Amino acid sequence: MRTKLIRFIAFTATLALLSSVLVAPSVLSAEDGETVNIYSARKEALILPILERFQEETGIEFHLVTGKADALLKRLQLEGEATPADVFITVDAGRLHRAKEAGVLQTIGSETIDAAVPAHLRDADGYWVALSKRARTIMYANGRVDPAALSTYEGLTDPMWEGRICIRSSGNIYNQSLVASMIEANGAEQAEAWAKGMVANFARPPAGGDTDQLRAAAAGECDIAVANTYYFGRLAASAKEEDQAVAAVLTAFWPNQSEGERGVHVNVSGVGITAHAQNRDTAIRLIEFLVSPEAQAWYAEVNHEYPVVPGVPASETLESFGAFAEDTLNLTALGANNRQAVELMDRAGWR
Repeated sequence: MRTKLIRFIAFTATLALLSSVLVAPSVLSAEDGETVNIYSARKEALILPILERFQEETGIEFHLVTGKADALLKRLQLEGEATPADVFITVDAGRLHRAKEAGVLQTIGSETIDAAVPAHLRDADGYWVALSKRARTIMYANGRVDPAALSTYEGLTDPMWEGRICIRSSGNIYNQSLVASMIEANGAEQAEAWAKGMVANFARPPAGGDTDQLRAAAAGECDIAVANTYYFGRLAASAKEEDQAVAAVLTAFWPNQSEGERGVHVNVSGVGITAHAQNRDTAIRLIEFLVSPEAQAWYAEVNHEYPVVPGVPASETLESFGAFAEDTLNLTALGANNRQAVELMDRAGWR
C-alpha cells in the first residue's frame, strides 16, 4: 500500500511539472520529414518571429514548446528516448552545462556554426552554442557615484561601498555564474573573500530580479546595481515614461578594462541538440540559421542582447552604453564551477 502511494505521489508530481510548460506534448510531431521540434526557455515573443522567418525561408516546419528552464530540463530527462524535442534553448551557460551533464544533449558538429561563433561562446566539448550575449555589469546612479571611483568587480568590496550595493540573491543563476567566473580568474579562496566583501556592502537583503535592482538604485535605495545589460536596455527602450525615468538616472560602467584585466563578465542564451533528436539534420539547419547575420541582427535588436557573431551590430540602445572588452573565458567553466560557487556564496552569507 505504501509503495502504491509513493508511486501515485510521484506520478501526480510529474503531471504537475509537465503542465508547467505552455504547449501540450500532443502538439509536437516526432515523425520524419522537414520539421524541427523546439523546447525553449525563452519567452515566445522573443523566439517565435525568428522561427517563423526560418520556416518561410527554408520550408521546414517547427513546433514550439515554451516554459521555465528547469521544468523543461526535467521534462527532457523524464521523457528520455521518447522526447519529441530536437532542440533545447535556454539561458545562462550554467543551465546549458546542467543540460549537458544531465545527458539530454548531443554534440552539434557543424563547421558552419563553429566558423560563425567564437570558441569561448561554444561548449568546449561541442554540446551547445551561444545565440546571444549579455554583460553582467555595474550600473551606477548619476550624481551619487563618481565613476572615477569604480574600476573592477573586485573593487566593489571596498568599504566606500558599504550599504550602497543592490544585487540579486545567491539562488540566481546569473550571480552564480558571475562568481564561477571569479573562481576561474582568481581562485576559490579569493572568490569567497570577494563574496563576503559584497555581502558586507549590500544596501539591503537581496530581493527581486535585475529590474528591481535597477529601480532600487534609481530610487535611492542603493547607489550601485549589478545587473544584466538587457534589463537596462529594455528600460531605456521602453515606451513607458517610468521605465525611461529609471534608465535616465543610471549609467552602465564596464569593469576590469585596464591592460592585463580580464574584461567584463558575459553570459549567454544558447542552444543544443537533444540527445534523442529524431530530426537532427533540421535541428542543425535551424541553429545555423540562428547564428546567421540576418537572424543575429534581428535577435539583438528585439532582445537588447549582444550578437555572438562578430561584425553584427548591437541595437542602438546597447550601442549607446558604450564599447567594452569582454572576458573571453570559455563559458564551459561557468557550469563546471557552479557548485563551488553556490557553496562559497552560502558560506559568505549571501542569501
